[in-house]
Amino acid sequence: MFLALRAEVESALTGALETLDLPTDDLGIEEPPEGVDAVVASSVAFRLAGELGAPPAEVAARIADAVDADEYEYVREVRAQGPYVNVLPTPSYYADTLDAGRDDDYGELPATGEDVLVEHTSANPTGPVHVGRARNPIVGDAVARLLDYAGHDVTTEYYVNDAGRQMAVFTWAYETFDEDDLDSEPERGRVEYDLVRYYRKGNAYLEEAHPDAVEAAEDEIQSILQGLEEGDEETYERVQRVVDQVLGGMRECLLRLPAEFDEFVKETSFMRDGGTKELAERLQETDEAVIEDGAWQLDLSEWGYEKKLVFLRSDGTSLYTTRDLAHHEWKFDAYDRSVTVLGEDHKLQAGQLQAALELLGNDTDQLENVIYSYVNLPEGKMSTRRGTGIDLDDLLDEAIQRAREEVEKRLDDRIREDDIDADDVERIAEQVGVGAVRYDIVSKQPQKAITFEWDEALDFEAQSAPYIQYAHARSCGILDDTETPDEADASLLEADAEIELLRETARFPGVVDAAATDLEPHQIATFAREYADAFNTFYRECPVLADDVDPAVRRARLALVASARNTLANALDVLGIEAPRSM
Repeated sequence: MFLALRAEVESALTGALETLDLPTDDLGIEEPPEGVDAVVASSVAFRLAGELGAPPAEVAARIADAVDADEYEYVREVRAQGPYVNVLPTPSYYADTLDAGRDDDYGELPATGEDVLVEHTSANPTGPVHVGRARNPIVGDAVARLLDYAGHDVTTEYYVNDAGRQMAVFTWAYETFDEDDLDSEPERGRVEYDLVRYYRKGNAYLEEAHPDAVEAAEDEIQSILQGLEEGDEETYERVQRVVDQVLGGMRECLLRLPAEFDEFVKETSFMRDGGTKELAERLQETDEAVIEDGAWQLDLSEWGYEKKLVFLRSDGTSLYTTRDLAHHEWKFDAYDRSVTVLGEDHKLQAGQLQAALELLGNDTDQLENVIYSYVNLPEGKMSTRRGTGIDLDDLLDEAIQRAREEVEKRLDDRIREDDIDADDVERIAEQVGVGAVRYDIVSKQPQKAITFEWDEALDFEAQSAPYIQYAHARSCGILDDTETPDEADASLLEADAEIELLRETARFPGVVDAAATDLEPHQIATFAREYADAFNTFYRECPVLADDVDPAVRRARLALVASARNTLANALDVLGIEAPRSM
């Protein structure tokens, strides 16, 4: 209902400003200040005060007086309060919110008809997923879910780097060394933990072996790179034997989050179809193309980049960025918009890539990037070198174990009468543990580095996934004990806690819309936490099933609980977090 109300407010303010012969380009619509009895406010009077030569409070009063609220379904009254123009809703605003909130798909917006590709994770298939990179699949998956809720037709993509030096080294090492040559046992039973030992062995060999042996190995590695560049089928199949095995194990790890993908697009596909070669030839014909030390490079100083972008090595082989340019032109042809989730260390590369795409005549307005900083543990920044870092599997195992201990501690304090057995404890522990990791990461602005703290992530009483999940379980507990009414009278919800929960319920579709526009799923995380606060206040102050509650009021409160359940469940779903029915 908030989006409908906002549209009416925009119309009302535009009409009022036109009546007063004032500019309508910026209506200043925002949330009301704390403690103001309104659901929408406008700060437009601040902007217009100088133009009118009058105090903002006087301007706000003129604007409010120029609005005829009778023309609108959801606008009951527009009043000035100091420099703000505040909007109060009609009873039908709350009644329609109560009805809409009981739909299971509440918060989903109408279809836009826009095809959006979200590329995320795309970690090199060289071993287990490292926890420092966990922010990419978690943020990327939440961005994709958010855009889906906002009505877009979303496709998720994992771009597989199967053509670079790392994969050539991995393939050479896998074919060169035997089990007896390896220095350790696999850390886990999955295939990527087995094969990464060959990759580590190969890198160690290249650093430590006799120079003649290293030179021979480098010749083998270069022949693999050259074979891929020339489209040699045997070389391609050799590399894919390694890539597909490692990627399969990484997919199993990512499914634990869960993070799933509609497409796995391989870098080599743009070499094998001739796209990379054709693109490099187009770049060579541009005025910005120069040759330095035998390598073809782009001078992108016109776009503000001092460092030149190399797109062909002196031996004629392409680079990752060259192939990614072909990849992005494929995206532009196939989708209306393309969103890429990237680590902060790719920021320069992303900017150069966009400049090169513009140079080639592409409309890069359809390209958007979500840049994130990395995840640290309290001990400090984590390293991926030679397996000394902490893997995502380790973090998830630890989270589930800690959640299991917390759930077991709380069993004796449960007031619900449903029985919970060992399987239930394990299920809840996984829902809470994985949810805690996801929420702690996605709830922060992605550009800010974060340090993962166990006590905060698993706090059932504070700003965490378990806190929100527990509010959802509470709502399910109420509704499991009775039938949800088909009809309810929203006008009977008169207590402050009831009205506040209704207001927050009405906001949810608007929050989805704004967060999707900004590509900021942390806005949903903030909303979910605030919504859980509002529900818990309602839970404490407004009994639902008590014997002394009037039956009509009980029906209205049950309808409100049903709306709250759906709002909490769907807000968590946007974030990729499960909503337990019991805890």
